[in-house]
Amino acid sequence: MSNIWKTKPLKQLLAHADDSEKGLKRSLSATSLVALGIGAIIGAGLFSLTGIAAADNAGPAVVYSFILAAVGCAFAGLCYAEFASMIPVAGSAYTYSYATMGEFIAWIIGWDLVLEYALGAATVAVSWSQYVAKFLHSVGVDLPPSLLHSPWDEVSGIVNLPAILIVCLLSLLLIRGTKESALLNNILVILKVTVVLVFIALGWGFIDSANHTPFIPTNEGEVLMSSGKMSFMEFFGSDYFGHYGWSGILRGAGVVFFAFIGFDAVSTAAQEAKNPQKGMPIGIIGSLVICTLLYVLFAFVLTGLENYLNFKGDASPVTTAFAKTGYTFLNSSLTIAIIAGYTSVMLVMLMGQSRVFYSMSIDGLLPKTFSELHKKNKTPWKTNLIFMVFVSIFAGFVPVSDLGHMVSIGTLFAFALVCVGVMMMRKSNPDAVRGFRVPLVPLIPVLGIIICVALMAGLPIESWERLGIWLGLGLLIYFFYGKKHSKLNNE
Repeated sequence: MSNIWKTKPLKQLLAHADDSEKGLKRSLSATSLVALGIGAIIGAGLFSLTGIAAADNAGPAVVYSFILAAVGCAFAGLCYAEFASMIPVAGSAYTYSYATMGEFIAWIIGWDLVLEYALGAATVAVSWSQYVAKFLHSVGVDLPPSLLHSPWDEVSGIVNLPAILIVCLLSLLLIRGTKESALLNNILVILKVTVVLVFIALGWGFIDSANHTPFIPTNEGEVLMSSGKMSFMEFFGSDYFGHYGWSGILRGAGVVFFAFIGFDAVSTAAQEAKNPQKGMPIGIIGSLVICTLLYVLFAFVLTGLENYLNFKGDASPVTTAFAKTGYTFLNSSLTIAIIAGYTSVMLVMLMGQSRVFYSMSIDGLLPKTFSELHKKNKTPWKTNLIFMVFVSIFAGFVPVSDLGHMVSIGTLFAFALVCVGVMMMRKSNPDAVRGFRVPLVPLIPVLGIIICVALMAGLPIESWERLGIWLGLGLLIYFFYGKKHSKLNNE
C-alpha cells in the first residue's frame, strides 16, 4: 500500500542533480540568477498595483506595505536559499516539500505553484497587451478593441490577441534554450531598471509634501476601536478593515505582495546553475534586496507626485504621476520599459512553471510527457508547448482582473510551507551539506510563517474560496493518477 507521507531521500535528489547526461544543462552564473530574480520581480506589481494599493488601502503608507511584504519575503527567501544550496534540483518548493514533508504535501505545493507561475503569466500578459496598445496608439497605430478584450471583459471583445502572441513567442524562446532566454532577460532587466531609476531621480525634485500628508490616512474603524466603541472582531469583519490606517497597510502588503512574486523562480533554475551552492543564495537574496530598495523609493516618489486618491482604478499610475514632472516627452520611454518589464516577468514565470512540472513528471506524479527533454536544447519542450496553450487560453479569453489576489494567496501558502520545511530538514538531516544556512533557526522560519499567514488573512474571502476550489481539483488528479504512478511509492 502506498504511503502518501513518504519523503524522497536527499541522496536520491542529489544523484538526479548530478546526472548531467540526462539532466538540464548548467549554464547560469550567479549574475544571471540575480538578473533572473529581478526579471521576475519588477513588473506588473510595481507598475500597476502600487497606485491601486495606495488609493484603496494604504495611501502614501503603501511604502510601509512594501516593507512589510519584503520582510515576509526575506524570511521565506532565506529558507529558499538554504534549500536551493542544499538541493540544487529543478522544482523549487515542490522539491523541497518532497524531501521534508512527504509526497502528499509536495503535490499540493506543486499544484499550488500553477497559480503563481501559469496564472501569474496570464495575468501579466493581459496587462502587457494593454500597454502595447497604448504605445501603438501613441505612434498612430490603433488595434481594434475586439482584438484587445475577451468576450467576458467589461469592454466586450473577441479575443485578447496580443496577449496570446506574446505567450506563444516567449514559450518558443524557452524551447530554444535557457541560455538564450537568460540573455534576453538580462537585456530587458537592464532596460527596465534604468527607467525605474530615471523615474525616481527625475521625480524626486517634484515631490509635493502635501501629497504625503497624512502619510497614514485615518481609518475610522481604528478610531472607534481605540475609543472602545468597536471590538476588534467587529472591526475585522467590517468594511473599515483594510481601508487606510494600519489595517490598510496590512491589506496593502497582501496586494503588493504580487509585486514580489518571482524571486522564488530563481530556485526553479537550480539544476541549471553553474555553481548552485554559491549562486542560488546570491540570486535569491540579491534580487530581493535590490528590488525592495527600488520599490520603496518608487512608491515614495509616485505618491509624492500625485495625490493617492487620483490613482483609484488607474492601471497605469506611472504615466499619471510622471505628467507632474514636465518630462512628458519621456512617457513613451516609460511605456516601453513597462512593456519590457512585463515581458521578462512572463519569461521567468513560464520557465518556472515548466521546471516544476518537469520535476513532478520525473517523480511519476504527472505523465512522462512533461519531463521529455529536447535532444539538442535540453529543455522540457513538450511542457513549454502544453503551457503555451494553457496560458494562452487564460490570457486571451478569460477576464483576469481578480487573479492577482489568487496568485498572491497561492504563493504565500507555498512560502509558509517552505519555512516549515527548513525546520523539519534541520531535524531530519542535520548533517547534510548546506552551502547557505538560515541564521537563528527556528526564529526566522517561524517569523516567516507568521507574516505569510497574516498577509493571507488580510486578503478578501473570495481568494480563500478560489484557493480551496483549485486545491480540490488538484487532489482529484493526485488520487486518481499521481498516487498510482508515483515512482517513490512503487519502487
